Amino acid sequence: MLDEFAASMPLRWAAGFAGSGLIAWIAWRKQALSASGAWSAVVMGAVYFALGGPLWYGLLLVFFATSVFWSRWKRHIRAKREAERHYAKTGRRDAGQVWANGGIGLALCAAHAVWPEPALAAAFIGVMASVNADTWATEIGALSRTQPRSVLTGRAVPAGTSGGVTPLGTFAALSGAALIGVSAALLGGVEASGLPAAALIVMAAVAGLAGAMADSLLGAWLQAMYRCLTCGALTEREVHCGEPALHAQGRRWMTNDLVNLISSLVAGALAALAVLLSKI
Repeated sequence: MLDEFAASMPLRWAAGFAGSGLIAWIAWRKQALSASGAWSAVVMGAVYFALGGPLWYGLLLVFFATSVFWSRWKRHIRAKREAERHYAKTGRRDAGQVWANGGIGLALCAAHAVWPEPALAAAFIGVMASVNADTWATEIGALSRTQPRSVLTGRAVPAGTSGGVTPLGTFAALSGAALIGVSAALLGGVEASGLPAAALIVMAAVAGLAGAMADSLLGAWLQAMYRCLTCGALTEREVHCGEPALHAQGRRWMTNDLVNLISSLVAGALAALAVLLSKI
């Protein structure tokens, strides 16, 4: 069996690079990825395809496809609101975002290829549920007509404030996480994790939502925010209105990408713990 897997590796790598290259090229042409994001997606997708199977590559595709869909849905409305929110990054994903969202999953994929432990597969599902939940919450929650409230204080905050949540965004996060769970159950996640389909879906939904909430907590507590000296806006961007902005709160090193990375680790750990506890 191992010999057959090794013999198929050249073909798997070639197919992985070809398929991921085509998808990344289309995404770049549609302005869903920057040039650096497209190259990163090619490399990442090829590794997922070569070392993983339908579960690993399939969940990556589900995350990417739905992220692109929501980022372009009502994009003219979102573009206006996005400008008002002063997010650090917009719908066109760069290399930092690609690796922050898929890097942990890539490491888990490589580890699982060497040591097919169910907890590793569950952790991957949790990670993908988290990044999907966070993306859905951001993309769909941006359309909310309800003023966000700080996840730390419960007070109303301006739209676009790090750590601000809305009912619509929270529901979107739960839905995005659950979709990963359903997709995992259809793509072989039941066998890989050792959990029944229903438990797998619940695990993904809970872990993904927890990851999205961790993202909001870190955003409100530690993420760096800057005050624009030209327009006075509080923004995630170090440069605003064409001028360097003043550091206003949070830690300078706690960027949006790092927040995404840590929150996905939280979700992955919770999912792996659920599998380990199920064996006791």
